[in-house]
Amino acid sequence: MSKKKYVLVGTGSRAEFFWGSMVRDFRDSSELLAFCDVNETRMQYANKLLQEKYNHPAVRTYKAEQFDEMIKNEKPDAVIVTTVDRTHHTYIIRAMELGCDVITEKPMTVDENKCQEILDAVERTGRNVRVTFNYRYAPHNTKLRELIQDGVVGQVTSVHFEWLLNTKHGADYFRRWHRDKRNSGGLLVHKSTHHFDLVNFWLGTTPDTVYAMGGLQFYGKENAENRGVTSFYQRAHGSEAAKGDPFALHLAENKHLKAMYLDAEHEDGYQRDQSVFGDGINIEDTLGVLVRYRNNAILTYSLNAYLPWEGFQVAINGTKGRIEMKVVEQSYVNGGGDKADEGAVIGKSITVFPMFDAPYKVEIQEAAGGHGGGDPVLLRDIFAEPVEDRFRRAATHVDGAMSILTGIAGNISLRTGQPVAVKNLVQFH
Repeated sequence: MSKKKYVLVGTGSRAEFFWGSMVRDFRDSSELLAFCDVNETRMQYANKLLQEKYNHPAVRTYKAEQFDEMIKNEKPDAVIVTTVDRTHHTYIIRAMELGCDVITEKPMTVDENKCQEILDAVERTGRNVRVTFNYRYAPHNTKLRELIQDGVVGQVTSVHFEWLLNTKHGADYFRRWHRDKRNSGGLLVHKSTHHFDLVNFWLGTTPDTVYAMGGLQFYGKENAENRGVTSFYQRAHGSEAAKGDPFALHLAENKHLKAMYLDAEHEDGYQRDQSVFGDGINIEDTLGVLVRYRNNAILTYSLNAYLPWEGFQVAINGTKGRIEMKVVEQSYVNGGGDKADEGAVIGKSITVFPMFDAPYKVEIQEAAGGHGGGDPVLLRDIFAEPVEDRFRRAATHVDGAMSILTGIAGNISLRTGQPVAVKNLVQFH
């Protein structure tokens, strides 16, 4: 079997999930050729990890403005995109124009205009774009699709989905570039794209109409002031005030984060440890969304980013009964530890309540790895030979678009106070 050749653009905290697995587990089928980033220090650190942690030779590095040159020189089969969300479309589109397929981290992009540009580029170039929805592959989420697909609750009529981000992981979005909606699309796009994709995946349908409400109600300086806080700081590093703040992230105390971010600041000025109670945060931390789907099912969705535990609860109501699932996830800071800790499950249960029979627990397969055991399965699906999958978990650019369009419509609804018809946002070919 010939090796498939890859380059990767964006060597931040999510990137090692892909290239680390590729060079550790899939050397027979995959070859990593080069890194591309705006920050040379960060690329050199990635190369250091390649050599010392993975016993792999260093790869060539290219600055962001050398992207075309990298494609010309390296001639990869596919480009892996793990940059800041607002630049995803730039690299996705250019990679396809230069003859490459694309594997992109979620969300595929952050607004309807960039989404349309990607859809047009796929049509124009004939290349493939794959979006890495690892939650689809978690055994409990796959089991829920199986139960619905097999008709256990009949025709699904409504879904209630509550996602909880805690004061460790949830707070992290308010320290980083995500705190600016221009970069991330806010949590409705950056984070909720996972959850909206799961509903599309579980129900086998797509969103029709979206209405959202929400705001910044916990994080941010004004909210802290209203709670009586009087001591503030801009960033944790070098701050006396941050030493007693449980929300502070101390980069110098984490070898990996220090090398990836603190030591790389001199190149681009990016500060990874900003105060979650500072100014300049324009994303929401409290969100409620109502969605009607094309099959007439209704979703009520809640996301809060400052809660005591991490995970989610979902209820599927149908014409033959109800399914309840609860999943508790391990708390983590992105890039601050072992990749297997990210979204790792510490408790899960699925209960079926038939219409006229006794409720019963559903056995869930145990699986190691991040995101509920979904990460290893996703990575095998990407870098190894594909196998037949009755659940069709591999996500295309259309799946990527339909997940973000729920969040994008939600953002429009937040601005206008009106329900938004998804069909008016983009045109599919």
